[in-house]
Amino acid sequence: MNTRALLSVSALCLALAGCATPTHYVDMKNDKVAVMGLDYKDFENAATELVNQMLASPLMVHPKSNQGARYVLTVSNIVNDTAQRIDTDQLTKKIRISMLNSGRFIVTTAVGLNGPEDAMTAKSRQLKSSKMINQRTVKKNGRVIAPDFSLSGKIIQRNNRVSSRTQQVDYYFQLTMTNLDDGLAYWEGEYPIVKRGDNRTVSW
Repeated sequence: MNTRALLSVSALCLALAGCATPTHYVDMKNDKVAVMGLDYKDFENAATELVNQMLASPLMVHPKSNQGARYVLTVSNIVNDTAQRIDTDQLTKKIRISMLNSGRFIVTTAVGLNGPEDAMTAKSRQLKSSKMINQRTVKKNGRVIAPDFSLSGKIIQRNNRVSSRTQQVDYYFQLTMTNLDDGLAYWEGEYPIVKRGDNRTVSW
């Protein structure tokens, strides 16, 4: 490459670098930027609203709550019916934290739809065959608490054309709490999010 061409390439690189948006921290409490897809604000708002709905239901209060009793919850399946690659744990983790902090629920990680979330509860019982471990400290069988409720749900996306220049994207966060004793849904909630923007903006 001759000197003139090298200088041209260098000048172009410097120009592009000068136009790049600098990286900066986002003030999450005052962030007003909206995107057509789902972002952290949508998950935060959906989790907060759905947990508030859930805690307002009288069926979600343990009959012995005045004695400190709490329901045990397991997370079942949250279906992603959107055009986006979503880690649904982003929603369920926020919900679990809020429910634990409410003092009315405990989440089990030893029981799950596709196996335990944390296999160490079962693995720790296998230490009873280890000569290295003080056997008096090995956790005993028959002590793990079965869940009372299962949390399941769905995130739905629907795209609609408003005009030749505008599109609308509807999102629905739907959750169900099933009583595992009788299989009945004791609570169901939905949180909609509606966004309008340019037709050229993608939502995935």
